[in-house]
Amino acid sequence: MSRRRLFYIRIHIVGGVGESSVLIPSDCCVRLSISTSPPTLNPLHPHHANFQLLLTNPDSDSLTQQSLSDGEEQLDRLQQAELTRTTCMSLWRAAAVQAWMEVVMGMPMYMRACSENVKSGKVLLGLTDDDLELGLGINNPIHRRKLRLAIEDYRRAEGDQGLSKVSDMDHHWVATSWLNDVGLPQYAQTFQSHLVDGRVLNSLSRRDLERFLNISDQFHQTSLLLATQLLQILGFDKEALQARRAKCEHQDRDPIVWTCHRVMKWIRDIDLKEFADNLQGKGIHGAVLALDLSFDTDAMVKALGIPSNKHMLHRHLYEEMRSLALPLGSAEQGKDAIGSSSPVAVNRFAEERVSLRRTNRTLLRLHANSHSVERSVGFHGSCSSLPREATRVQAAPQAKGSPVHTYTSVEITNV
Repeated sequence: MSRRRLFYIRIHIVGGVGESSVLIPSDCCVRLSISTSPPTLNPLHPHHANFQLLLTNPDSDSLTQQSLSDGEEQLDRLQQAELTRTTCMSLWRAAAVQAWMEVVMGMPMYMRACSENVKSGKVLLGLTDDDLELGLGINNPIHRRKLRLAIEDYRRAEGDQGLSKVSDMDHHWVATSWLNDVGLPQYAQTFQSHLVDGRVLNSLSRRDLERFLNISDQFHQTSLLLATQLLQILGFDKEALQARRAKCEHQDRDPIVWTCHRVMKWIRDIDLKEFADNLQGKGIHGAVLALDLSFDTDAMVKALGIPSNKHMLHRHLYEEMRSLALPLGSAEQGKDAIGSSSPVAVNRFAEERVSLRRTNRTLLRLHANSHSVERSVGFHGSCSSLPREATRVQAAPQAKGSPVHTYTSVEITNV
């Protein structure tokens, strides 16, 4: 009796809860139907998708039947995961909890322990940090934090206020798209292995970056924290961020939302293209230019690798940074103030920025030994409480001629 070789087709399904793959034998007839529907009575998420995968098998081979069973099981898990977006966590049964852990949270490595110990959403809502570590064997502190923050988000969602916008930012998006825009793609593998999603990102402090993610470079830490602060300012709305970036793609405006690639394009546009590629992997993006008072012309010169004896290039860069920071139509004002300055005078505003920092009036205080980065949306290590009240942060007064974007105040609300 001859043995038949089986080939498999992988079907990749992307939905409102994430994505999954299903292996189907190639000798099966496959019909995949995906339909999306607008929200009706869905208080937890703005959209959802329904998946139907119909399989017919012309053969009665036992191995094929087993493969079909596995495919149907994976499909059922996808459907269960989709239900978690439309159903309160307290109403979940064991199957929904397992599907949420695997598909939504992207933590299949804890599936077995979860299926053995967590039989309902009510139990999930009551888990403590010790339960996650001792009961489910989750030793990675960032993984535990991710679960605790997600559970807290779902707990608030049961009050009909819906899941936060930050829930749309899964760890795949953070590790690939977001880090690439920040200009620090070299940390993608670290963020991926720690499953850093939007909620975790919003909780990270400088100490966390160094202790858990092994990011010791202080400027890289600052770059990541400021990029996170930009997300806070925009309420973690990815669509709003992309819309603002699209509007300034070909105009030198709204630099706070610029990606590192847009900053490099600007460097080329101001005729310094031979230095633009030096910014790769440096973490210099729009939020650094606009919100970091210590990032001045000297810092940009160093990042670009412009030789110290190229004083004319230094002055050119200073004027361009100053023009970028000033409101439209104000670039000509005060131009005479630097007209007769020596190259040394180009750096005079760096001292004014230091003065602002000493008066404790900067937009964001980023001390090296800070545990919470002292921002309004903090994270308590035990995850026991997440402050929700809004705090108004006053921006530091702009020094005359200083290349700092003019923002008067920022409203940051925890999500």
